[in-house]
Amino acid sequence: MQTTRTPAVAGMFYPASAAELHSQVQTFLNQVPVPAEPPPKAIIAPHAGYIYSGPIAASAYARLSAVRDLITRVVLLGPSHRVGFRGIAVSSMTAFATPLGVIPIDQEAVEQVRQLPEVGFLEQAHAQEHSLEVHLPFLQEVLGAFKLAPLVVGDARPSQVGAVLEALWGGPETLIVISSDLSHYHDYQTARAMDRETSSAIENLRFEDIGYEQACGRNPVNGLLWVARRKGLRCETLDLRNSGDTAGTRDQVVGYGAYAFH
Repeated sequence: MQTTRTPAVAGMFYPASAAELHSQVQTFLNQVPVPAEPPPKAIIAPHAGYIYSGPIAASAYARLSAVRDLITRVVLLGPSHRVGFRGIAVSSMTAFATPLGVIPIDQEAVEQVRQLPEVGFLEQAHAQEHSLEVHLPFLQEVLGAFKLAPLVVGDARPSQVGAVLEALWGGPETLIVISSDLSHYHDYQTARAMDRETSSAIENLRFEDIGYEQACGRNPVNGLLWVARRKGLRCETLDLRNSGDTAGTRDQVVGYGAYAFH
């Protein structure tokens, strides 16, 4: 019986070679100037192929360098691209693997959120899903060793996602990561205008203003914004670009934003 989730998109979204992957992620991270302010409790970062969204994701992950030895658990939520379902899916695997190594699953965290009515095991939601997987090499590079609580979010209200986040919020040892791209397949200028509006809504914690057209990870994003409003968190936009700024053409672009919550 398989107990480790093997990579589904290595060699497609990011390099399958450990050496090449390490080099690429470190190159992205090294291009980000890191301010002196305290590291964030939660981040939102994109999940496309690294040549498109890697630099934007790095702008969030570079902020974590100061807490490499403090963070021992990552709660990672992303949308489901391949399987439609209601609620939030956990995995029965004991570890998730990337070319950089194996990350143990936080079994206590999984058991804790399984008690919530909207959370259950759904392995097929995890098996081919890239929205969580593409974050793992970044996390491995910036944090080293940690335990992972991976959750794929289906059709769920902000309060339902928020209940999961509140249950696993923890203290400074826990990092919350939300996986989401922004607008999809508009021309460059249209996308820029749409994504600026979405960024404003995220910064102001206005989850009511974010629909599926604005962000493919709308459900996990809105769950974080719901909690952030309750807890009085402050959000800042770290980077806002699209595939036309990185490696794509400008006739049909995908938007990417990186955000930090303090």
